[in-house]
Amino acid sequence: MKIDINKKPFDEATKLKLEIFGECFREWLPVFIHNPAVEKIFIYDFFAGSGTDSDGLLGSPLILLNEAKGENCKVCNSVGEKQIIFGFNEFLDDKNKELKDSIDHYIDKCIKQNCKRDECQYKSHVGKFEFKEAFSRDNFKSILNNRKYAKFILLDQYGFKQVDDVVFKELVNSPKTDFIFFIASSFIDRFREHQNTKKYIDTSKIDFEKCRAKDRHKIIAQYFKQLINDKDYYLHHFTIKKGTNHYGLIFGSSHSLGMEKFLRVCWKKDIFSGESTDNSHDDFEEGTLFHDPTTSNKKEEVKAKIISKIMNCEITDNLCGFKYTMSELCQPVLFTQVIKELEKEGKIQRVGDLNYTSVGIHEAKRYSIKILKK
Repeated sequence: MKIDINKKPFDEATKLKLEIFGECFREWLPVFIHNPAVEKIFIYDFFAGSGTDSDGLLGSPLILLNEAKGENCKVCNSVGEKQIIFGFNEFLDDKNKELKDSIDHYIDKCIKQNCKRDECQYKSHVGKFEFKEAFSRDNFKSILNNRKYAKFILLDQYGFKQVDDVVFKELVNSPKTDFIFFIASSFIDRFREHQNTKKYIDTSKIDFEKCRAKDRHKIIAQYFKQLINDKDYYLHHFTIKKGTNHYGLIFGSSHSLGMEKFLRVCWKKDIFSGESTDNSHDDFEEGTLFHDPTTSNKKEEVKAKIISKIMNCEITDNLCGFKYTMSELCQPVLFTQVIKELEKEGKIQRVGDLNYTSVGIHEAKRYSIKILKK
């Protein structure tokens, strides 16, 4: 039987997970509202739950609606004529009814408090399907594959059985689709030899024996990354420790801006590495003797890699440098910091459009890097 996490107060790990969901969606939605090439926007929450916890704290479906409203209705008032459709799914009968009631109550209250119109700017639909049934529906498939539609897909699954290799590859190959899914990494490790686990994830390709407990989720994310092959794609992970177990989120986007925005959210949650609540790179934490909030082991490690690749002519321009930096799960500004240091030391010269752009890198002007001395 599935555990209903909504029948008790959310714990701190769940609250953090929900914060990341909400902040990521907050960053995502305005991009596509203002994109003239996007005709419609679809937001799916396939494991929506009942809407709130036992204390009334918002769960993922109401968080998504709340972020879509924005402070003082700033977001929904900017939508214009663009259609934005929410699809919430919950298979269990009692939770499905609670979900419908929660959404109806939230929308009715929002209209009365904030709107001059008779109905919500957004359309919301609540389904009651097993996940694989919902995911395989013809209507969903046509939306998923439509290049004129933007899609944000949230998969807060129980455990790890629903988002398998097949589902993952479909999401990766879908145009204008960003997704986040939750996965119980510790349980994959614990039951890695069980046939029921191997049906969903090929644990023979994951070297659990040589990894620390805190790195379980990272190497599972690397497993999914190798499924992408040579496709130009961005994947990120974030580990959440709960007791002795490690869970985590995996985020995917085909666009650098999606990765930029998710990195921004993650580095706010983990100032040392942007990827974990469990000090994944063994930094000196706050309150310890050698704590230094201005740097981190991961940043220093990635900076060294960037310098090596620049000096060996493997990174020859800023756009290549930005992509490499994000592939190492650091924000693009780290690359710009390296460039400034190398310029100050007289080791390189920038040639072309001389800028220090570090955000919105998909629109950045390219400059090349000339080596002056090694």
